[in-house]
Order: sequence, then C-alpha cells, then structure tokens
Amino acid sequence: MTPSRRGLLGSVGLVGLAVAASATAGGEAETAALQAILERYFGFGVKASGGPGDDATGAWLEGELTRLGYACRRQTFQVPYFEVRQASLACGDARVTVVPQAIVAPTGPQGLTAPLKLASIPGDLAGAIALVDLPTKRWTALADPQVARPLAEAVRRGAAGVVLVTNGPTGEAVALNVSTHRPSVERPVALLAPREAQPFLAAAADGRTATLTIDGQGGGAARRPAFNLIARLDRKAAKTLMISTPRSGWFGCAAERGSGLAVWLSLAQWLAKTNPGVNVELLATSGHEYEYLGGELFLEKEAPKPADTRLWVHIGASAAARDWHEPRLLPLPSADAQRVLTATADILERTRHVFHGITGLEATYLADKAMAGGELVNVLDAGYRTAIGLYGGHRYFHTRGDDMRCTSGELVQPVAAAFRAAIGAAVA
Repeated sequence: MTPSRRGLLGSVGLVGLAVAASATAGGEAETAALQAILERYFGFGVKASGGPGDDATGAWLEGELTRLGYACRRQTFQVPYFEVRQASLACGDARVTVVPQAIVAPTGPQGLTAPLKLASIPGDLAGAIALVDLPTKRWTALADPQVARPLAEAVRRGAAGVVLVTNGPTGEAVALNVSTHRPSVERPVALLAPREAQPFLAAAADGRTATLTIDGQGGGAARRPAFNLIARLDRKAAKTLMISTPRSGWFGCAAERGSGLAVWLSLAQWLAKTNPGVNVELLATSGHEYEYLGGELFLEKEAPKPADTRLWVHIGASAAARDWHEPRLLPLPSADAQRVLTATADILERTRHVFHGITGLEATYLADKAMAGGELVNVLDAGYRTAIGLYGGHRYFHTRGDDMRCTSGELVQPVAAAFRAAIGAAVA
C-alpha cells in the first residue's frame, strides 16, 4: 500500500521528535563520546594521504570497526606526496614559511633565486618568481578558475616559479586540492599567507630579488601507498546501505574531516546494534586531496552495484565546524552555516524535515549536478539513485589552524542524530 503524503509527513514528524529527544535525553553521553572521537582523530597529526597520520587513522578505525563486528578490508593505491624539509620565501630582511602546492615541483635545497614580480602587471615574467594576489574567498581547489587562470597565465609568460597569496577569512595560507588526472604544473608553486604577504607584494612591485625554497622528500612523479578502509556487515539482505566519508587532508583537519568522521563512526556504532533490514558497508577514503582519488577508485573497483544499494550517505567536509565572529575571529558556540545538505528527490522532503533547525543543513537541496558537491557527484554519476550528501567549507578549511578550536562534540551531536533519523526514514 502506498502511504499518503499526510501519513508520510506524520511519520517524519515522529522522526523529528526523536532527533530532538536524542539531543536532550542521551545528549551528554553522546556528546562526550563524539568529543573523544574528535580528539583521537586530531591526535594523529597531519592527515596527508599515505602519511603517518592518515595511515594511523585508518588502522585505528579498522580496529574499532572490527571490534563492532564489521568485516574490514583495505583497498590500496598510490598517491603523490611531499614531505617538507624547508619551504620558505625570502626577500631582503623578510622571510616566511610557505606551503608547497601539490603536486609539488621541488626547488632543491639551493632554492630558486630570481626577481619577484607581480603577475598583475603586464609584461615579461621570464625567469621570475611571479606573485599572484588572489581575490578573497574560501578557497578549495587548484582547478578553481580564479586560481587556474592566473597560474597558467604566469607560467605561459615564462615564470620560473609562482607564489599564490590565498586571501581567505583567517589570514592563513590555504592548501588547494589538485587532480592526478591533469598535467601538474612543472614549476615550483607555493602558497603564501595573506597576513604575511605585504613585504613581498611591495618587493614584487619593485622587482627585487627573492629566493623561493621548496625542499623535501617526494614531489614530481614520486608516489607512496595509501588505502581506503572498507567495512561491511553482511546481513544477507537484498540491499546495502552505503556510508562514506573521507579521512585524509592537508593538515590536522579537526573540523574539515574530523567532524564528519565522528558522525560516520557514530553511525557505524549505531548500525552495529540496529538492524534496519539492510546490509551495511562503510568507506573511509584516503586520497581526498587529489580530487577524490580514493572515492573514484572505490566506485571503479569495490563499490556495491547501484541496483543492490538502498541508500548512499556521503558525509563530506565541515559537517560540524565552529562559527566565528569576524574580523577578529572570536569563537562562537554555534556552527558555521557554510555547509550544504543535498538529497535525491525520492527522500528530499523526509531529509529536509529531520534536519530542520540545524544551521546550514535545514535548507536541504535537491542532489543534482548543480547542488551536489564533493564525492557525491561521482556517486550520482555512477548511477546510484537514492542518496544524501553533505559538504562545506568552514573558515579554517584547508589551513594549519583547523584544530580542536574549530569543532566539538556539542556541534557534532545534532548532526549525528539527524543522520540517524534520516537513514531510518529512508530505509524503512
């Protein structure tokens, strides 16, 4: 029997009440558990794909899920990498640390010494270090046309190296995701924090000599192993519930990755004790910085078939990040609203209802080519018809400052509760 719209909304209303009850009655214990997950994740340090922090995170999750009864396996693959020995820009008395932009073209320990020139001034850049002063926004990827075009133009004009000033909301250098499917920039490229850029902008206006040093292990064609963690509860059901999240990132990623990972692991714990009549498959990907490399490889080789999948839930970046008052960046107890929730048409209204009142997620959008973000785009393109996806970019996104100030168990808890309710409503 097909349920009526009134009946559907009535049942969803009960789910919404369940979310509210969860946020109060069992909220304190759940909040503490989520806080512990966040602190454990952040404690593993830098999460660059295939590095010690990423590998340790994967091993920790594997142990946790195995104890919960999941059958775990690893999907291994190769990723670019660069381990910094020195990354700096110096000109006269000014010297700062920079962030090497992947895929890294090292200078070697001697560095690149050349005139520093503003890329915004027309003319020859042959042999120079071009300084590109980007506009202000929350930066994400090297493929963004506002980055890709001036970078390509500086290289075309002959620049021997390029420094990008990533003007963002915190004044820090913002790392940029990059694809392994496109040719890398065969010039040293570095990211300069806008709060440290003024002396170099002045020097570049005069064409003074500077030295850009990007020295370390790896870079170029060098690769190292990384792995996706896959965990499954096979309940001999006809359909599978798929839940994915990335675990790797450029820095410590407390809010960017940690808040989503805390939701993901809490769902794994809940589903180990709850049988909604589906198999459960969990995915924690590496290679995220390389434009979803781990997720692409999972879809290509390991994912359950679309016809066998009841629902795909993807929990992407900044699931529960702190908001801040600008310009002094004073921390607020509330969540940053720059996070987006999308759902396919068949479950859109139910999903929107259970996320009601959660800042930034209550305006749930249709998951289509215009609004779906992150890895969910690839999931939909692969033919999965029922899906929910979250993505966002908080103020300290892709910066070294994304630490435990930027998230908390209190911010994560209502998001986790809403995802439980959304899954329950979708697979019922």
